[in-house]
Amino acid sequence: MNTIEIDKLFSKASDLQALVIGDLMLDEYVWGKTERISPEAPVQVVDVVKEDLRLGGAGNVAVNLLTLGCQVSVVSVLGDDSDGHELSDIAKNNRINTEGIFFDRSRKTTRKTRVLSSNQQILRIDRECRVEISKETEKEIITYLETCLNEYHVVLVSDYLKGVLSDKLLDSIFTFGKIRGIPVVVDPKGENYLKYSGATLLTPNRKEVELATGIKVTDELSLLKAGNSLMNDLSLGALVITRSEEGMSIFTQDGVSHLPTQAREVFDVTGAGDTVLALLGLGLAAGLSMMDALWLSNEGAGIVVGKVGTSTVTSSEILDVVKQQHADNDQKIQVSSALVNILEKKRNQGKTIVFTNGCFDLLHAGHVKYLQKARRLGDLLVLGLNSDSSIRRLKGEKRPLLDEIERAQILAALDCIDYVVIFEEDTPLELITALKPQILVKGGDYLPDEVVGKDIVESLGGRVELVTFVDGKSTTSIIENVLSRYKDE
Repeated sequence: MNTIEIDKLFSKASDLQALVIGDLMLDEYVWGKTERISPEAPVQVVDVVKEDLRLGGAGNVAVNLLTLGCQVSVVSVLGDDSDGHELSDIAKNNRINTEGIFFDRSRKTTRKTRVLSSNQQILRIDRECRVEISKETEKEIITYLETCLNEYHVVLVSDYLKGVLSDKLLDSIFTFGKIRGIPVVVDPKGENYLKYSGATLLTPNRKEVELATGIKVTDELSLLKAGNSLMNDLSLGALVITRSEEGMSIFTQDGVSHLPTQAREVFDVTGAGDTVLALLGLGLAAGLSMMDALWLSNEGAGIVVGKVGTSTVTSSEILDVVKQQHADNDQKIQVSSALVNILEKKRNQGKTIVFTNGCFDLLHAGHVKYLQKARRLGDLLVLGLNSDSSIRRLKGEKRPLLDEIERAQILAALDCIDYVVIFEEDTPLELITALKPQILVKGGDYLPDEVVGKDIVESLGGRVELVTFVDGKSTTSIIENVLSRYKDE
């Protein structure tokens, strides 16, 4: 995936409804300094500097989704205690829908206290309940899911073996998901994986796979054996095995693919699995292929392990990392909102901004010479590129021949182009209004008064320039030439 595709994905996120079901926990962080040893016992003394309460367990999955822009709801069971109500309030304050939280007086809300010093975790204290939820509560949750599941684009199941996800509840979730065509992505735990039969996607790590299958994963052969065993035994749609520094492996009905890890400095792996789960869910809900969703989650996990504590990753952080990986051309390809800020800084530096637009389907020498002439009129050239949908409206269903991503990348490789921005409208008027170029360029086959955006540019003190194309060079002529030469074949 590239920056354009990723930006489009995240722009869809606000329309996506995600449901997280599983074990909610209250994560407490105690940050301090350790500069002395206790006189009472040979242990460090932590001088507390600050304390922090966060959503943990399935709650961290929800926060990850929220940070990425999704609308999020949770289903879980909490103790009817102060920690349970504190946890629920934190979720509500984070704009998470908590209608699916059930309180049970017989349960204790899970609270994990982590003590950190110098960005290192030195102690964890757990207070929790691992007893399975009552049959009555189980029935309430199933009834609740029957009434509301149609509202969601994806269901994420986060199992920490604290008793919320009973076998019957899991079976109901998978059944409801299949009937309604909603992907169900599961982060599993424990040895009994039969309870996950029928999931759309399972995301265990290597140790969890070894525990579930009894197969020690030491090389590719044993990895394939363990993965295929789970795929066949559980009738999974797909299986993703995370393997730490060795990356990720995805098993589907078409075979196995491997994705290398993103090498970054690791500070804390806490919550990395939650980030993987959230990004996989987001990707599938938005219609990404399984491989693209996996690639996205791999990028997110690489970022989050560089943070301390249960953390999240933002869309801008992922975009920044991808831009660094493809710094040559992809940095030229910008979305309109980002380009507005970039060009404002350029104008303040005294730069003259030239703008032109077009479809540029099958780039040819005529295009290149036109763009080079346009670039010489100012200090930088911005190219507004018609999207695929706008080209179909303008030129018919058979066009474009190259999709917008490919066209943008080819154009970004030209030295004469400084920025490429894709627009969805039939004309670039809205884009020109936002970008405020000083010079607007169109082909010599236009009359000045026919140029869209002329009034906008001239009202800002700019001007329109008409640049002639090279005679006989056009995408249509190329298509006709190809058809003529190969018609007999």
